[in-house]
Formats: sequence, structure tokens, C-alpha cells
Amino acid sequence: MAAPMENARISHISGKGRCLIAQRYLTNGSTIFEEQPLISSQYLWNAFYNYTACDHCMKSLETAESMARRLTANHGLELPYKQCCETNPNNHVSCPACRVVYCSEECRLQALKSYHESLCLKDRINDPEHPINKLQETWRSMHYPPETASIMIIVRLLASIKQSANKPELLEKLGTFCHTAVNDQEQIVHKLLGEKFQEQIEILRLMISELFYTDDVKDLFTPSGFRSVIALLGTNGQGIGTSALSVWEKNVDKLPVTDAEKQQIESYLDKLYEDMDKESGCFLACEGTGLFTMQAACNHSCNPNAECTFPYNTNTLVVVATDDIKAGQEICTCYLDECMRQRSRHTRQKFLKENYLFTCHCVKCEAEKDEPDITSEEESEDEDMDS
Repeated sequence: MAAPMENARISHISGKGRCLIAQRYLTNGSTIFEEQPLISSQYLWNAFYNYTACDHCMKSLETAESMARRLTANHGLELPYKQCCETNPNNHVSCPACRVVYCSEECRLQALKSYHESLCLKDRINDPEHPINKLQETWRSMHYPPETASIMIIVRLLASIKQSANKPELLEKLGTFCHTAVNDQEQIVHKLLGEKFQEQIEILRLMISELFYTDDVKDLFTPSGFRSVIALLGTNGQGIGTSALSVWEKNVDKLPVTDAEKQQIESYLDKLYEDMDKESGCFLACEGTGLFTMQAACNHSCNPNAECTFPYNTNTLVVVATDDIKAGQEICTCYLDECMRQRSRHTRQKFLKENYLFTCHCVKCEAEKDEPDITSEEESEDEDMDS
């Protein structure tokens, strides 16, 4: 595992704030650092639709074959090369009280020590009147797929603070994340905090206060304090995706096969993904979000020199160089998905302002600054559908 501070360090640039700087020359394709999240959680709708993941590390708990069967709705499907699937259900364990499932005993114990002791529903896991179940249902009614955040990140953070033996240290870590709700300089308000969401935010604040209010964290439960927590979640949450099927596919790709067999495999995979697309669309992975200290220091560029990956089928983040990076150069990732990266400068800027509270001045945006401020065709279509 690459030590975070060996290749990169967190620094500050005047007028820009926190950033990540390369400590030495990094070649294209090299691992810059690996990082465990401060906290992570699967999206609630993702779990609701039977994407089964470890409740702690988010490892996909299905076998590759069972995942393919569900995503294609073909319950008789049989994957070839079963030996390439790494999921072993025999290793899975459950919380003895509430039956929440983990990929291993290690994950169960880590969750229990960190936050689960405060969140265990025991024999009330299916009780719709339990405060946590009511909160989750309320969030689902407010935040439909495609999801970009989860209220359970806030819940687990507060549970972690409650269980922490060193609350000041944990609160100090949280303070390093961007948690402003407004960019006063540019008069930008985070989209989750707009006027139309004020009633919803107040409902969530009161529901979470009922669960976790103590004098230790009372500042987080004032209206302004809770808005900062929502902003922290919205501006720092890193999407996480895990898939037993993807792991199987990577292992199949490494098999020593003939050219004819390789062509057969490629044809099989093309048909498999076509069937999954028809049944499940683009939602093929266990999806969630996490808070990562080092990754949160990476600033955005529409033309980045690094990317965030999750190669281990868990919530372990691996940041990889996508270009050669010189010592002293800033390490930047892209906050946009592949589709959004191809859209107009105006559309990219609009998304970044709404979600991350800044105007992008990267090389790509500056090169396109003379383009007319028009919205990408795809976004216009999306807005037409929403209206």
C-alpha cells in the first residue's frame, strides 16, 4: 500500500485553499496513495433494491453469478470460469442482534467499535416506527435515485463521535473538510440548501437530533450547524462503487486463453452487458459514498492528472496518476462523471457551482472561456423531462 504522505502532501494555496501537492515525480499509471474512509455508507435506495454490500467496507456480498442473474433477471444464467469469482459467502457474518451482514468478522468488529453499537436496531430492524428506520424512509422519500448522498453518512458520523474515546480529535478531523454552505465571494449556495429544501432539512435536523443530541455536539444541531453538516456531506462525499461481477471480469481477462477463446469471452460479455443494460440500466454496482481525508484535499480539474478508483471491491480508495506529475505540481481529480466531462463549459460550470460552490478556472475551462454560455443538449433534455 502506498503511504499517503510518501507521494503527496496536503498544502494550502492562497486564494484556493487546501490542495494536494506531489512530493516527488509520479509516472502515469502509478498509485499516488491508498486511503480508508473516515466513514462510508451504502446508498439507501441501492440497498433497498437488493444490491447487497458489507455494512462496513461495502464489499459486494453476492457471487458474480448471483449478481449477473439479478441484474439480467435471468435466474437460470450460469457464468463460465466460476473460479474467477472471489466472493466466498462462507466468510460472511451477521450482527447477532440485528442481523446486519458483513463480509468478515473483522469488518463486524470494526463497525461495532466505530459506530454500530450506537446504531444496532436489535430486534427492531423491521420496525417502521424505530427512529432510524423512520429517518431512512424519510430520506428515501426526499432523495430519489440516482443518488449522490446518504443521510446515513451523517448518522454514522454522529454515532462515531458518540462512541469515540477521543471526541475532540475526531471533531478536529471533521473540521478539515470543506463544510461551508455558501461561497460568499461568488454568492453561490449549495443546491441541497436552496429555499425549496429548507423544510426537508429542518425535518431531518429534528429527527437526527432525537437520536444523537448531546452537549458535546450541540453546535452541529443548530440550524446553521446542521446546514454545515449537510454542506460537508454534499461537497466532500466521494462516490464508491463495488461489484463482484467486475472482479470476476478482471480475473477472467487475466486467464491464459487462446485468441479464439478470448473472442468467445468478449462476445459473451457483450451479450451479458447488453442484457443487464436492458433490465437494470446503468445501475450495475453496489453504490455509496464516503469521506476521505486525503482525497478531499484534491482539487478539481476538468482535465485532471489523477483519478479515484476502487479496485479491491471495497471502500478502499486508490488514487492513480493519469499523467506524469512533477514534484511540487498540484494533484487534481475530476469531480464530474465521464458523461458530464464531455458537456459544454457552461454545463460543467453550472454543475460545479451547484454541487461544490466554486467556479472552475482549470486549463480546459480557460481554453473554452470564449465559447457562448449555452447549455449542453443533453442537459436541456434533462430539464425538459423534469419540468
